[in-house]
Amino acid sequence: MTMMDTDQRIHDRLQELAGEIERLTDQEGIQPTQIPSLSLIRNSEVTNAIHMIYEPAICLVAQGRKQVMLGQESYEYGPLDYFLVSVDLPISGQVIEADRDHPYLAVRLALDPAQILEMVQETELQAAAAPAKRALCVSRTDLGLTDAILRLVRLLETPDHIEVLAPLLIREILYRIWQDQQGDILRQLAVTGSSTSRVVGVIKHIKQYYDQPLRVEELAAAGSMSSSSLHRYFKEVTGMSPLQYQKQVRLQEARRLLLSEAADAAEVGYRVGYESPSQFSREYARLFGLPPISDMKRLRECQVVI
Repeated sequence: MTMMDTDQRIHDRLQELAGEIERLTDQEGIQPTQIPSLSLIRNSEVTNAIHMIYEPAICLVAQGRKQVMLGQESYEYGPLDYFLVSVDLPISGQVIEADRDHPYLAVRLALDPAQILEMVQETELQAAAAPAKRALCVSRTDLGLTDAILRLVRLLETPDHIEVLAPLLIREILYRIWQDQQGDILRQLAVTGSSTSRVVGVIKHIKQYYDQPLRVEELAAAGSMSSSSLHRYFKEVTGMSPLQYQKQVRLQEARRLLLSEAADAAEVGYRVGYESPSQFSREYARLFGLPPISDMKRLRECQVVI
């Protein structure tokens, strides 16, 4: 089979997947399904950038295009690509190609590190330690992965079979990513003591104590590594320093509080760990484009959900 034939078969599967998503979605945005880890996404127009802590997941686009920013790094993906994140990362994402006749249609499957470890243990897959690498990538999909995701989505039409068949299909998807050229991103999660698994420990510590001053010694201990290794591995995996990561977590939580509780901006700044309202407002505007009060007005006018 030629590359052209393979691409055509993948394209045909993606068209089928787009049709399934259109049938199964009745509103805009991210929609949960009866398979807890599976979400369907539909946007009928280009969107503004949405900031979030993106948890481990694979996203396959059936139609349209999206752009994601991790710090100063830009990633763009559409049909024939999949987007993979293996650790919690603060990113911003926006749909850049969509309209009413051709909406952005995508599938998001949350990845559970425990499932990866279980698959490795039960199938005796080999995972060797390797240098740390970015925990985010855009990679070309293949026929096997596309077909497995399509079969998982089709399973939503026969709910009685979900309990038995969904775990098998999710394992197949994980296996196919594992075998892909970007499989190192998953494999490092299965290696005890790998630089990626150590960074995961640091991320958990930052997210738990994001509103408190960071101490390098505590972070290094959370990741079972030296202070010098901490900064190097953390930057390699997340694309930012621990302090930059904490700042993103603080500001995104502040934005959520401002929108959900209609609280005073200065009070929210203190709650997420800022000692100076002016510093909070300045850093908030640097990330979101407007100071807190103006940003809240914009979000409410646009009815944006974060």
